[in-house]
Amino acid sequence: MNDALRKGVSARSPHAIDAYVGERLRLRRTLLGMSQEALGDELNLSFQQVQKYERGTNRISASRLYELGRILDVQVSYFYEGMTDDVIGGQRPSDNDHNHDTPDGQDPFAKRETLELVRSYYKISHPIVRRRVYALVKALSGSDADESAEALDSLGL
Repeated sequence: MNDALRKGVSARSPHAIDAYVGERLRLRRTLLGMSQEALGDELNLSFQQVQKYERGTNRISASRLYELGRILDVQVSYFYEGMTDDVIGGQRPSDNDHNHDTPDGQDPFAKRETLELVRSYYKISHPIVRRRVYALVKALSGSDADESAEALDSLGL
């Protein structure tokens, strides 16, 4: 009996790490405003192949992962950042794993508002202004009203 069946995972279902890497690929692609078709064109692949990578149904080779990092302007390590022990152990992340910080329980990265915010943030060319915007957003999102007020005061706002 092979290892996948011994662990209770079908031989056809994607491994949790492949699914995680695919999620990170999708996140970066969408944050850049790139379509699956455009990414596929860069890789000389069909958009369906990009879909399979993003779902984790097709594994991404080391050379392809390097190429994806170059195209998406990230280090290869980006695709593994934030990986939990559960994923490393073979458990796929549940849909709720990404939602614990949002009041409405929706995946924040699936919202157009999030993508527009991130794109707009990275269009700020002045690094000091960008850091202050970041500090402002962090201050406003704080759960402690006094802490938020202090942070705003420290920014001169």
